Amino acid sequence: MASAGSQSQQIARAIDWLKGNFTRPLRIEDLAAQVNMSTSTFHHHVREVTAMSPLQYQKWLRLNEARRLMLAENKEATRTAFQVGYESPSQFSREYGRMFGAPPLRDITNLRQGATADVG
Repeated sequence: MASAGSQSQQIARAIDWLKGNFTRPLRIEDLAAQVNMSTSTFHHHVREVTAMSPLQYQKWLRLNEARRLMLAENKEATRTAFQVGYESPSQFSREYGRMFGAPPLRDITNLRQGATADVG
């Protein structure tokens, strides 16, 4: 059981903050200070919990939310990029393609076709 103020609890707070604020710009130093850790200690513990660096985890949150918005709410890729915190649609598209194996439009089209094929 994690005790109050333990590193596990501090990392859980930081991860909760990231989940609630993934669209905002992230300064690792500020978030580490918010949970009373050095930047290197913070990086180490976030990586232990998420298997990613804090920035990779933020990117993962952003891209998964973008995929959900485009798939479930029929949002357009450029608008979605800005909505989830990207400043550049081209950067969004590159990172999306790296994560999901295809650019946004093609990925969403493939997912929809796959869902249709599964139903039929």
